[in-house]
Amino acid sequence: MNTQTLQTEEIERLARKRAGAKMSWYIHASVYILVNLLLALLSAMSERNWAVFPAFGWGIGLLAHGAAVFLFTGGGGLHERLVQQERNRLALQRDPW
Repeated sequence: MNTQTLQTEEIERLARKRAGAKMSWYIHASVYILVNLLLALLSAMSERNWAVFPAFGWGIGLLAHGAAVFLFTGGGGLHERLVQQERNRLALQRDPW
C-alpha cells in the first residue's frame, strides 16, 4: 500500500468515528426529549412538580455528551452526510511534515 491509500483509509476511519459520535448524540437528545415529555405529563397529573429534577440531572449529562462530541472532535441520510462532512474536513487538513 502506498502512503496515499493509508492516509485515505485513516481519513475514512476517523470520519466514520466522528459521524457515529455525532449520531449517538442526536439519538441521546431525542430520547431525552421524549422521556422528559412523558415525565412532565406524569408530573402534571400529580400534585408536585417533580419532573424538573430528572430533566435537570439528565440535561447536565446531555450537555457533557454534546460538549465531548461537538467541541472536542472539531467536529444513508443524516449519518452519511455527517460522514461526508468529516471526510471533507479531514481531506482539507494538510500534514506539515
